[in-house]
Amino acid sequence: MSTEIQKTGLQKFNSMLENTRTQDYLSSVLGSKRDTFVSNMVALVSSNKLLSECDPSTIMFSCLKATALSLPLDANLGFCYVIPYNDRKSGKQVATFQIGKSGFVQLALRSGQFETLNVRDVREGEIIDEDFLSGEYKFKRLNEDREKAKIVGYVAYFRLTNGFHKQLYMTCEELDAHGSKYSQTKRKGFGLWVDNKESMYEKTCIKRLLSKYAPLSVEMNQAILSDQGVLGENDQIRYVDNEETAIDLEKAAEVADKFADFEEVTGEKEKVDKKTGEILGDKK
Repeated sequence: MSTEIQKTGLQKFNSMLENTRTQDYLSSVLGSKRDTFVSNMVALVSSNKLLSECDPSTIMFSCLKATALSLPLDANLGFCYVIPYNDRKSGKQVATFQIGKSGFVQLALRSGQFETLNVRDVREGEIIDEDFLSGEYKFKRLNEDREKAKIVGYVAYFRLTNGFHKQLYMTCEELDAHGSKYSQTKRKGFGLWVDNKESMYEKTCIKRLLSKYAPLSVEMNQAILSDQGVLGENDQIRYVDNEETAIDLEKAAEVADKFADFEEVTGEKEKVDKKTGEILGDKK
């Protein structure tokens, strides 16, 4: 991407921030924290060439959601991300909001209802039984040469303070099929599903467990609904990897579990798949 195009993107973003309506809106939402929020958002956009070309409002609402959930946007921490994506429906580059595995864990523990929450790999030979009625598995950790054994799946588990507990086991084949169904970049052979698939396996497993069986706090419910969406004013959410139109928060609950795991775009050069409209990073 050329420097001229990058400056154009930043100029559009700065123009939005200088708009009186934007300033008034941020003041009403953030109060005295507005200036710090704006500074952090500008730093985020300035450091990402692809993000600087996105519709400025989608960046702002993604950052506001991170602030509302009290999750830092530092990619190194893995709590949440603002991801650039090309929206074929609007013909614009937009920012999507994505919760990381650590973000889901943080929100669950913050509720005070969880005694234990964990997700981990399962090696060949560690599954010893399956309960016919509950469908839950029994595991036994390999004591020797565990790291040499093949990973066959991932299991997420939680126990609540009231004693209720639940697990969800998914094989690597099931996780790969899930990623191929919902991730365009995985089908193209790059992105987090390829470069950091273990992290995506863990996130998918723990998100599905929490969304299906855990008591959801207001924050957790917002996180699950907002994950992988393009966010807008009045809690609008659109899932651009699917041809659904914008939906409000009440209707989002019906489809939230269908859409999963956008992955972070990597690379410096912008490439767009002409068939899917997706922004592609450089293959490494």
